[in-house]
Amino acid sequence: MRMPNIIKFLVLTIAVFAVFDDAGAEQLPIVTGVRVGLHPDSTRLVFEMDQDIPYKIFTLPDPFRIVIDFPEVSWRVPPSLMKASVGLVSGFRFGLFQPGNSRVVVDINTPAIVAKNFTIPRKGDKPLRFVLDLKPVGRKAFFAGSRGGESKGWAKRRKRPSSIPTPRKSPRGDKRRVIVLDPGHGGVDPGAVGVTGSYEKKITLAVANAAKRVLEQSGRYRVVLTRKRDIYVRLRDRFEIAHNNKAEMFISLHADSIGSRKIRGGSIYTLSDKASDKEAEDLAQKENKSDIIAGADLRGYASEVSRVLIDLAQSDTNRESWHLAKMLIGELRKKIKLLRTSHRYAGFAVLKSPNVPSALIELGYLSNRTDEKNLKSPKYRKAIGRAILRAADRYFARKALNNRS
Repeated sequence: MRMPNIIKFLVLTIAVFAVFDDAGAEQLPIVTGVRVGLHPDSTRLVFEMDQDIPYKIFTLPDPFRIVIDFPEVSWRVPPSLMKASVGLVSGFRFGLFQPGNSRVVVDINTPAIVAKNFTIPRKGDKPLRFVLDLKPVGRKAFFAGSRGGESKGWAKRRKRPSSIPTPRKSPRGDKRRVIVLDPGHGGVDPGAVGVTGSYEKKITLAVANAAKRVLEQSGRYRVVLTRKRDIYVRLRDRFEIAHNNKAEMFISLHADSIGSRKIRGGSIYTLSDKASDKEAEDLAQKENKSDIIAGADLRGYASEVSRVLIDLAQSDTNRESWHLAKMLIGELRKKIKLLRTSHRYAGFAVLKSPNVPSALIELGYLSNRTDEKNLKSPKYRKAIGRAILRAADRYFARKALNNRS
């Protein structure tokens, strides 16, 4: 039986309820659903909204993506849509890209352009619809043609301050050491997804908050988080936060997934241009794609990283990071299960600070039910925080002893 012209629609209907911004006073626009449909010569995306909002559209190559920016909105679209594969679309992500700016990143399986975009006003019980028609083009035409556009109201949208924490001077006489905790992923980049649907970005933020409370309650540390909510932060901005705050320690928190659901346990990574094993290399490559996943503008990024990535073997930073990792392993293994090979090495972009000792903790595998359940437990998160506290105490005690000798 022949299918009609519009083939294979994915239709989502979602309950809508009021959501408020950080100040709690302004109701955000709401995206209530999405449809993806295949036409004879194009793939159509339809966003259902409660009101007309400005937008900006642009495309990115290698891998090919369509990016749609909106003002900050409340998303009421099920996560299952991210795996939708219809026509040119192989899936997409959505989330907060920066304050005042929500983003949709559409993965496309071939070069394509937005041939048309328009709005269909609300009519009867049908919501307002924002429509994009994607048409395939050759690679040469993709780069030669117009690759974006924006609505008239985009330039006049409400803009909000940067999400990057403003460096804060410690009060005079404050002898607390500064530690930066980096909850991995966030916003449009969800990270790994657990067996019961938990997101890595939410797990890492919860662990970071628990660890921050434990560390600061000791009275010995001031803790800066690279993000305080579900928002995207570029990889280079994460370690620059440590520099700007004159941190003495940087710890990035992650929770991976793997093909086998039987494998569980955490591990600690430090920076190296040569990975300790194939799994470490693959993990670093995956984590380093965060900026690509979020649709970030990476112009100038490679040269900046090359300047930052000085020869760490010629500095103390690499050695200090090694000692930090060993102390984290020693304390974490008392509270959580670690992999047999618990200290690994790989070229994680987020660890490329030339002067702040840095380590990345893989807290466990969200693909394993036990690890995922533990990481969702406040008690377990607090135990991780206490282990980090003891490791920090040991690390700085060693540093103080060496400085006296």
